[in-house]
Amino acid sequence: MKYESASPEEYISQLPEERREAIMKLRQILKDNLPVGFQETMSYGMITYVVPHQLYPPGYHVNPDQPLPFVSIASQKNFIALYHMGIYMVPGLLAWFKEEYPRHVQTRLDMGKSCVRFKKTNSIPYDLIAQLSSKITVDEYVRMVESEVKRAKKN
Repeated sequence: MKYESASPEEYISQLPEERREAIMKLRQILKDNLPVGFQETMSYGMITYVVPHQLYPPGYHVNPDQPLPFVSIASQKNFIALYHMGIYMVPGLLAWFKEEYPRHVQTRLDMGKSCVRFKKTNSIPYDLIAQLSSKITVDEYVRMVESEVKRAKKN
């Protein structure tokens, strides 16, 4: 589901109670654990943590008017989603996450390329997400993005 809102607080206020609590907890974990430099904003109808234009003027290569997105959280129709570009771009981080996941929850990992889906709020591995959030700095992420953009332009 897409919630139209201008701020994370407005977004959260529109959610059903069970989802509201989970999103608030995920938001706090991200705020507490993401390395310095990422900035909270609303992007594409989700709470998103970005590399702001002050730190990376080119912005998002798909839409340079937008800052470079890194992590988003959203309440979708049938699940809560965590979108993390690090697990999409760094094979070693993805392998670590897949290995650690069953140590934190009993449910099967449900994910796409950058999206981890949680159908039940009681199966969200908050401690694991806190660890994941701290693993890539702004500078590391920008270097990865620039490398990928250069590689894509060559092809």
